[in-house]
Amino acid sequence: MKLHIEIDTRTFVRFWLVVIGFVFAIYLMYLSRTALVILASAAFLSLALSGPVNLLRKYIPGRSRIGATALAFLAVVIFLGAFFFIVVPPIAQQTVKLIDSAPQLVQGVAAQSSSVSDFIDKYQLQPQIDTAIEGLKSESTAWLSHFSSGLVSQVGSFFALIGAAILTLVLTFLMLIEGPEWMKRIWNVYEDEDRMNWHRSIATRMNKVVSGYVTGQLTVSGIGALASGLMVFIISLVSTGVDASLAPPAIAIAFVLSLIPMFGATIGGILITLLLMINSVPAGIAFIIFFIVYQQVENNFISPTIQSKYVELSPLAVLASVTVGLYLFGLAGGIISIPIAGCIKVLIEEYMAHSKKKREHNKQPIQKLLKKLQGED
Repeated sequence: MKLHIEIDTRTFVRFWLVVIGFVFAIYLMYLSRTALVILASAAFLSLALSGPVNLLRKYIPGRSRIGATALAFLAVVIFLGAFFFIVVPPIAQQTVKLIDSAPQLVQGVAAQSSSVSDFIDKYQLQPQIDTAIEGLKSESTAWLSHFSSGLVSQVGSFFALIGAAILTLVLTFLMLIEGPEWMKRIWNVYEDEDRMNWHRSIATRMNKVVSGYVTGQLTVSGIGALASGLMVFIISLVSTGVDASLAPPAIAIAFVLSLIPMFGATIGGILITLLLMINSVPAGIAFIIFFIVYQQVENNFISPTIQSKYVELSPLAVLASVTVGLYLFGLAGGIISIPIAGCIKVLIEEYMAHSKKKREHNKQPIQKLLKKLQGED
């Protein structure tokens, strides 16, 4: 038995037009991924700063939203300036110290050269060493040629990053100012008041997820930064080679880098360890031991306790969202991936609840009819 299905030309054309349009839309999104990241980052920052802006607006004469937004941005700029002022000078000093101590390190290596040469002669390793040196020379020549050609592109990428950051801040400023008016226009479009209230409740929940994630992440980062700074201060009291002035840079480095999910705290711990090892190797070892122990406490107790109150995502969902965000949109995608996953979770929960409520509502007339028929029997 053969099954014959007839499809008219109009349906066939519509189907392929939809498929082509869908593929073309995905391709356009891929081409404009940088712009989408900038817009998503600006929206994320505007939602994160909406709470402080609304709070400042209550205390500003005239309740000017522009003035409150300007004050919030001024606080962000002051924070970034303080970060660079606290972190950059100590790192520069430690770099100069490392350069000054380099001759002593070379002298120490030279003092051991006699034993090294005896070892080479004993095991006849000179041919292998000569071959390795020749390979390093050729590799260094190729590296220098690539470096000279890639330096211009790296400088261009740096200025492009600065331009993208400025554009993101400008968009965030405008979103904070015009956001409430745009939301009012959107709500006024609705004719069905029940649907409007439902969608407004969804938007409110999503806003709470984003602002809650920011609050939780700032809290976790602040606790970790204070713990790192306190540990560096304690090390400075025990070790004579470590100065207590390294504690503020350690706090700033740990706080800012731990805002990056998954691996930011690890990068901060490595930088602080290197900063301490320039002065004292035992001090760096002591800090890395503390950091490993603290990360276990933070990942298993502090962070889940704080973030579970706001985002309510499982560890698997967090890891999956950060992985997708990093591979698709880079560092910015990794940062905003968790609140986006939380918003998607809100949408799914609201859709499931609405579908369940709709099914129960449709069952009620049938149940009433069945009860009526049973009563007549």
